[in-house]
Amino acid sequence: MGGRNLENYLLLAGGLVLLIVGGELLVRGAARTATLLGMSPLLIGLTLVGFGTSTPELVTSVEASLRGSPGIAIGNIVGSNIANILLILGVAALLAPIAIGRQALVRDGAIVLASAVLFVGIGYLMPLDRLVGALLVASLVLYLYFAYAQEMRALPAEHSAAYDKLEAHDEVLPGAIQARSTSGSIWPPLVLAIAGLAVVIVGGKLLVDGAVGFARAAGISETIIGLTIVAVGTSLPELVTSVIAALRSHSDVALGNILGSNLYNILGIGGVTALIAPTAVPPEILGFDGLVMIVVSLALLVIARTGYRISRPEGAALVGGYAIYVYVIWPA
Repeated sequence: MGGRNLENYLLLAGGLVLLIVGGELLVRGAARTATLLGMSPLLIGLTLVGFGTSTPELVTSVEASLRGSPGIAIGNIVGSNIANILLILGVAALLAPIAIGRQALVRDGAIVLASAVLFVGIGYLMPLDRLVGALLVASLVLYLYFAYAQEMRALPAEHSAAYDKLEAHDEVLPGAIQARSTSGSIWPPLVLAIAGLAVVIVGGKLLVDGAVGFARAAGISETIIGLTIVAVGTSLPELVTSVIAALRSHSDVALGNILGSNLYNILGIGGVTALIAPTAVPPEILGFDGLVMIVVSLALLVIARTGYRISRPEGAALVGGYAIYVYVIWPA
């Protein structure tokens, strides 16, 4: 039993490392390729970078759904959104109070809440089939269209959450995305992107294998593993980018990064997963965790509305809320 658990831990750890490294290679290669093809840096940031930085969650959910593990597939999406708000945003606020723009809160925060309600509501009514997947992806495309149109004419203080997600990534790896030169061979970055995608796919398979094996060995449901270990693991890039943004006093970017990530999780990852491998939302997620996702999305709007900032005590309350959530769902 001990050897099997060690193997599962190694699969989980190795899968996460490959997902993160492969995702970064994919983002760099795809962004450079698009630059050489004449795509604007803004459009690259809102589309390729937005989706590219979410590839750990995307590949994991698709792989789990293809494997017949909806608890991991959907738990990863819902659990990531809960962890993003309570754990990651809470940690960022503990490091530096987060200032919040009124327009960003009203627009992006409301869309995140509406997306959470939409996702859970659909889950009650029907399985996540390809029609639902198309609806979710179309909703993300519509949001990105309006975000792109706004960025083309807005002041810097009015950046969308999708743009802040790009900015947060650039805090960690400056200049990795918006390559200055538009000359050079297209083949090296294209090969890099393909290699990154291959690494991500392998990482997703290892992570799901480890998660399923760990759940069976420990006698814990796959849904709980998906909501906690897998969700937090695939959200590590958001944790790193938000913490660095907070430490550099770019707290508004930290908030936008979380809101943007949650939008990509529900509309993009949920939609693509449903398109590739239709599945149903597990009843236990509908009955509790999906409602928690809605409540914490609403709580974020309420907390942020008080003075348009998230203070350190409020950050501590968010982190404490995540500890309580894990305690409640984790089997005794």
